[in-house]
Amino acid sequence: LDMGQVIFTDTTTMTADGPWQYTLYELSGNKWVNHDVEVETSSGIVPFRYRRKNYVHATMWSIGLELALLIEDPWKIYLTTDHPNGGPFTSYPRIVSWLMSGRARARTLKRINEKARARSLLPSIDREYTFYEIATVTRAGQAKALGLKNKGHLGVGADADIAIYNINPKEIDPSKDYKTIRKAFSRATYTIKDGEIVVKNGEIVKTLSGKTYWINFESLSLERGSSNCSRVVADLKRRFREYWTVEFENYFIPESYIGPSTPVSIKMGMCKE
Repeated sequence: LDMGQVIFTDTTTMTADGPWQYTLYELSGNKWVNHDVEVETSSGIVPFRYRRKNYVHATMWSIGLELALLIEDPWKIYLTTDHPNGGPFTSYPRIVSWLMSGRARARTLKRINEKARARSLLPSIDREYTFYEIATVTRAGQAKALGLKNKGHLGVGADADIAIYNINPKEIDPSKDYKTIRKAFSRATYTIKDGEIVVKNGEIVKTLSGKTYWINFESLSLERGSSNCSRVVADLKRRFREYWTVEFENYFIPESYIGPSTPVSIKMGMCKE
């Protein structure tokens, strides 16, 4: 599950749901920008601030943490903020401190809306994440869910994508020293990408070109021409004509437009030779 944690800060809501963005504009009174492009709906953004004393916002904050703390298996929950909708990804260290420290949660809980605090389950939850669990919900779990076998671990064959923080797990108690945890995760001592140091002491020292990952359905190919595939494609084209404003032929993105292209091959049993 996506944790979708809300952060009490200024952020930007971003979605292709035009009507909802208009609603947020009316609720907040902030500027609303919408753009009609060749998609099913109009994409838009509205600046937004989640407030501690707002009952709805405080309840949303509580629910995200409750979800992450009550799901016992860390492989089944992913630390996110639905960036930027729930909050900027730069706030992840604050979430890490909340997950690792009941004291950090209690400190924030005291400052939120009273009605939301009374209904929150957080005071009854004693669980505090370990460093291993943080590594799972921020890295290993996502890599496994996406089928990226060379990501999310330090084993043989893994990509040399490594973040090094100024923390000694044997000397620090995350439950008590949650401010130290937040500070350390906010400023990596080293960030290594593809075997090269790109960040040193929180400062960018080198930039590298990123990769575009996409799913390559190996057995669902338009060129195969099997009877099963033909029926699937014909059904898709019919549904596009009936329910979509975008043509089937315009939906696909040629690989030449993607770079550097990094396909993730998935075998499908839907179409057989």
